[in-house]
Amino acid sequence: MSAAGPGGPARFALVGTGYRAGMLLRLARRLPQHLHVTAVLSRDPGSAGEVTRRFGPPVVTGTEGLLATRPEFVVTTAPPAVGARLVPELVAAGAAVLAETPPGADVAALRRLWDEVGASGRVQVAEQYPSNPANAARLEVVRRGVIGAVGDVQVSSTQLHHAVALVRAFTGLRAEPLRVVAVTRTSPLANPVDRGGWTGDTGTHPTTSTVAVLDAGDGRGGLYDFTETQTRNPLRARRLVVRGGRGEITDDRVVRLVDATTVVESTIVRRQTGLAQDVQGFALDHLSLDGEVLHRNPFPGERLSDEEIAVATVLTRTAAWARGAGPAPYPLAAAAQDQLVAAAITEAAATGRAVTTTREAWAAALGPGDDPAARPPRGA
Repeated sequence: MSAAGPGGPARFALVGTGYRAGMLLRLARRLPQHLHVTAVLSRDPGSAGEVTRRFGPPVVTGTEGLLATRPEFVVTTAPPAVGARLVPELVAAGAAVLAETPPGADVAALRRLWDEVGASGRVQVAEQYPSNPANAARLEVVRRGVIGAVGDVQVSSTQLHHAVALVRAFTGLRAEPLRVVAVTRTSPLANPVDRGGWTGDTGTHPTTSTVAVLDAGDGRGGLYDFTETQTRNPLRARRLVVRGGRGEITDDRVVRLVDATTVVESTIVRRQTGLAQDVQGFALDHLSLDGEVLHRNPFPGERLSDEEIAVATVLTRTAAWARGAGPAPYPLAAAAQDQLVAAAITEAAATGRAVTTTREAWAAALGPGDDPAARPPRGA
């Protein structure tokens, strides 16, 4: 049985041939028992032969040809401005869609997209950060009530909408208005690694850091701290702090109160195969806390990075949803809310003034159970 469920590999078509599309094509080539790309849409004649030669799927130039390959869903990897045109077209043609993040370049674009396709229920968004194995394990710690009700999350690892997705996941925030204040500063920083690998550049460059406070006014909120290039830059750490009423998670360290006079500290332990004389192959096995498994790799034995595991998880969950065999992995309403708050961070940083988000049309869709990434217990 594949990770996508009893229906076999997740069958999806792909729009685009850029960096993100290349990652998905490589994943499908490495995980044929889990993922299958039916076709790729590209209007660049030069890319057609290269994509088919390297990865196998045919390249088409229009949505009609793409949907003729009978995918279970279509993944759009185009920039937000292009995706905002493609998604309604695909939905109108009857397709289920997994849209790239963010689903709209700005709040006006989000509103237009929601007006066009929000009621269809046929659009998910490829937000992978809550599915990252380390984050999935931390979320499970929260769901089990180990540290009590979460009020505050500090994210210093990824940018804007991705960071907001983590804040909402750990706090259980849906579409509550948030008051946002932010500051920026610029300082020198080397950038030895980018998407293409090692840059060979040892010099420093002016680099902007943004710190923002998100406040829901009910004891819940978050701290956003991001430096340009931080996602991949090995010179800057990635940090996550989740503060609950009875303890906190700091990266992989968990501390909590277990009785009136006892504070216990534990570590989330990662079991990796392929070390020393282990001949199973280098792969994530599971993450555990005090001997209890929090998260198992859904692709056991595969030599995948955590990012690849997260992306593949989103794809297989989308296939299960498209088959009616699983919940929505990350609905458009959730991603639109992430980008709404991200836009408030950007505005607050640019103007130096506090910004309060508004309740938008998609708020009603963010009810309990509609956002699987945000289901920690309240009042545990």
